[in-house]
Amino acid sequence: MAKFADIIGQEQLKEHLQNVLKLNKVSHAYILNGERSAGKEFVAKIFAAALQCGTPVVSAEGVEPCGECHSCRQMESGNQPDVIFVSHEKPGSIGVEDIRGQINGNVAIKPYSSRYKIYIINEGEKMTVQAQNALLKSLEEPPEYTVILILTTNVEALLPTILSRCAVLNMKPVKDSQVKHFLMDTMQVPDYKADICVAFARGNIGKAKMLASSEDFDHVKEEAVTLLKYINDMEINEIVAAIKKIGEYKLDVNDYMDILAIWYRDVLLFKATHDANHLIFRSEIPYIKRVADRSTYEGIEKVISALDKAKDRLSANVNFDLTMELLLLTIKENS
Repeated sequence: MAKFADIIGQEQLKEHLQNVLKLNKVSHAYILNGERSAGKEFVAKIFAAALQCGTPVVSAEGVEPCGECHSCRQMESGNQPDVIFVSHEKPGSIGVEDIRGQINGNVAIKPYSSRYKIYIINEGEKMTVQAQNALLKSLEEPPEYTVILILTTNVEALLPTILSRCAVLNMKPVKDSQVKHFLMDTMQVPDYKADICVAFARGNIGKAKMLASSEDFDHVKEEAVTLLKYINDMEINEIVAAIKKIGEYKLDVNDYMDILAIWYRDVLLFKATHDANHLIFRSEIPYIKRVADRSTYEGIEKVISALDKAKDRLSANVNFDLTMELLLLTIKENS
């Protein structure tokens, strides 16, 4: 089963949780705050396993769940009765009834077989104000065996009264070298592909894993690079057709935007240094060089700025086709 040693990066967070276990100073509530796919649930499960473990392994490195006791085997199979994952029917929100039914109405019942009763609330930012106020009742006077773990991508969505009663632990971006090492050693991803995944993941290990194993990502990357290589020779109707194709991708459109942004980061870097060693798209160096030679610094900056604006517009639900048409015309005019 997974252990603290399997968490990549996050040294401060691991040290904090292991000290809690070593000193037996467990708080009643924790908030794990970090990007989507950063590994919050992975960390929460390991912490829960260690808290419930019947024979934890203590060493100079810290405290680990043994992986062999009854509780650890239950955790491994997803059937530990005293580790409760709070679910919600509405995908966009966690309502007051979800909290009342799964925590408030349950918390007074003692653990079945473990030392603690642990509640894990994933997507905690989706809790309504009413749900958070209901949760406060369990946070204010929790039974001594209760531990509540709130996992969130946006700690600011939580009420100050919730924050004041929880230990807040922030997930930090993982070093690029650690992400690359993981992809190459654990997932056997080749060097050139690992570099691309690392650049896109920006320290998010879960995203790096997803990109490395996604055929859709490889396909989208090739489509995007082909568009950028030949956009100067494309007519408006061809650009419109390319926009339609972008809309069909299952991948998050922000990932598509990141592909374009990293291409132009390479163009800018090569224009300034004439060194291909640090480029992400090293295999496309003839095209990178051609764009760098014919573009001005001002033109490249305009494209990078247009990419940021397009991301903001799409986040604000501005029309997708119009946003992408403006962006690609700006790229065509400045490349």
